[in-house]
Amino acid sequence: MSIEKEVKTKVINDFKRSEKDTGSPEVQVAILTTRINNLAAHFEANPKDHHSRRGLLKMIGARKRHLTYLKNKDYERYQALIKKLGIRR
Repeated sequence: MSIEKEVKTKVINDFKRSEKDTGSPEVQVAILTTRINNLAAHFEANPKDHHSRRGLLKMIGARKRHLTYLKNKDYERYQALIKKLGIRR
């Protein structure tokens, strides 16, 4: 369950740090969070889709690694990001 181009562009524009930023940890975590939320909705309708569930778990692991990196590098940016995305309540 990928995200549409318009949605991805909006997410990048919301979380980018500079004009040409598409690869910062904030942007990557935001894109992964959007994809994870889409897959979570997909699993409500398709609970037996175990092949997609593996992809979901891989995305969750990638997001966790990006968040750990950001937490170790700049804790204030990490706090701002998780608050803006509403994760780690």
